Amino acid sequence: MTGVSSARCPCGSGLPLAECCAPLHAGERAAGTAEQLMRSRFSAFAVGDAAYLRRSWHPSTRPADLVLDDDVRWYRLDVLATSGGGAFDTAGTVEFEAFWRSPAGRGSMREVSRFVRGDEGWQYVDGDARPTG
Repeated sequence: MTGVSSARCPCGSGLPLAECCAPLHAGERAAGTAEQLMRSRFSAFAVGDAAYLRRSWHPSTRPADLVLDDDVRWYRLDVLATSGGGAFDTAGTVEFEAFWRSPAGRGSMREVSRFVRGDEGWQYVDGDARPTG
């Protein structure tokens, strides 16, 4: 069985999960950019870490509860564009396409996500879904 230490990170960095997004999920390290936070959130969807998704969601838009669909497997992330969100910014956007599979089929979702950085570091605010096809 492949453990977290050797499994490739779902975010697409090419690094092992243990060196990439797992330290963010565990609270051992903070995301340095909006893109890094977005990639770590995708990885959290892929590994089923709803607690991290809630912690990395801005309080102004965070849902009271978050239940992930166990039948959906998120398997690929393509970052399409970024604006702001760097080490010296307080806001940024990341456009991405995320690919999924389920017993009912497969598909993708495309979104432009908004992020802000404050006392809690980078946090996801919301996103605008874009049609795929």
